[in-house]
Amino acid sequence: MLDALAVSGGVLITPMSTPATNPGAFQPLPPLTGRRIRAAVVGAGAIGRGSHFPALARLAEEGETEVVAAVDIDATSVESFCAESGIPHAYTDLEQMLREQRPDLVTICTPPTLHRAQTVAALRAGAWVWCEKPPVPTLADFDAVEDEEGKGGGPYASIVFQHRFGSGSRHVRRLLAERAMGRPLVAHCQTTWYRDTAYYAVPWRGRWATEGGGPAMGHGIHQMDLLLDLLGPWSEVKAMAGRLVHDVETEDVSTALVRFANGALATVVNSVLSPDEVSRIRIDCERATVELTHLYGHSNDNWRITPAPDVSGDEAAVWQDFGPDVPSSHVEQLRELVVSMRAGERPRSSGTDGRTSLELITALYKSAFTDTTVRAGDIGPGDPYYTALHGGAPGWAPVAREEVSA
Repeated sequence: MLDALAVSGGVLITPMSTPATNPGAFQPLPPLTGRRIRAAVVGAGAIGRGSHFPALARLAEEGETEVVAAVDIDATSVESFCAESGIPHAYTDLEQMLREQRPDLVTICTPPTLHRAQTVAALRAGAWVWCEKPPVPTLADFDAVEDEEGKGGGPYASIVFQHRFGSGSRHVRRLLAERAMGRPLVAHCQTTWYRDTAYYAVPWRGRWATEGGGPAMGHGIHQMDLLLDLLGPWSEVKAMAGRLVHDVETEDVSTALVRFANGALATVVNSVLSPDEVSRIRIDCERATVELTHLYGHSNDNWRITPAPDVSGDEAAVWQDFGPDVPSSHVEQLRELVVSMRAGERPRSSGTDGRTSLELITALYKSAFTDTTVRAGDIGPGDPYYTALHGGAPGWAPVAREEVSA
């Protein structure tokens, strides 16, 4: 546990009084039936202001939520955020906010190195958590968070994977689950984006300790998570990674071959070296090809289903009818999370379901850095990749800088 942690754009974590160390610190929250869910935003940066708060505000209009507080180590930033957004309480200390406001839901919009401590603090205070991706830096961190979740009825911690939500992904997920288009056979998943040298001039970027990983972790995780949500569990991965352009600790490009438990084979590419930017998933089934092409979010128009020549027009028309357009968004995921909270049920994108993409990314790194095939379930306590995505691999692990005396 961190004694104190502060980073720019983050939230101060001070030594925490929790039910484990101070049984009177927090009392159970009242039932969620018949009232609005009290929410707090942790992190007053771009993602908190631009994505989390607007989603909460939208649900507030529908009578579901109310934002009672925001937290950030930068007092000026959080006070301006609260003033602009009509949030009644601004804090620079997370535990103080949890103790005084007792929110039902805490949304975490801070750098990934802060996610474990902040999520644990909120769960111990009895609040559900909605945490931005990447969830936490390592599988060890994820498992520590899961150990703090409620054993029945919550609170639970869910990860923001908004690309899973919306009419397009829901329709395709159902078609694949029902095998309407036959077995899935071949898949391609690419996050090929472009980031210049100025982007990596920011000191914390491209560093294992502060960014958690390279494009596989920080950029491609959304498309990989969506691919897993559509195709189900993966069974093994063989990968390569490289630093081809940028002066970073992490990779700036990776490729992987993934076998799924259902037998499908996939290629995965994550890059920040690609001027023609695209996010893309393609799945070839026995009777049709499904393709999603977009960049940072998708609607029905971004999906295309191409039937095989022997498929009737009537059957293809059913597949191609996505229904009313509901774009992927934070709003759609939050709406489903609120339903789970009120029902006292584990939400999607939490627990084992939320862990699967982080496990695949960890295995991708281990495979690339050790030139081996990694199978699902291989990485656990005692494995160096369980506690660090670089695994201490020569040429990839951070190099300690020795001080030179005068």
